[in-house]
Amino acid sequence: MANLNMSGSQTAFLQKYLRGTGRTLTAAQARANYGIMNLSARMSDLRAAGLKVSTVTTSSGKTAYRVSARDVVGSRAKVEF
Repeated sequence: MANLNMSGSQTAFLQKYLRGTGRTLTAAQARANYGIMNLSARMSDLRAAGLKVSTVTTSSGKTAYRVSARDVVGSRAKVEF
């Protein structure tokens, strides 16, 4: 079920949802909960904007993404999309 409260772009939502929270998100979770069909492309967008995006492997072998609170130059400033 898509999250109808997700306003703005998907990358802006993902930045707010993941950045500095310690949360992780898999492609299946993004698709089922938020209607984001291509999570890897959105993570590439966040990387291109200068954010630190890391991948972790879940216990079931799936790839999940995490976003650091700080960007590649160490700033915690919000990135606009």
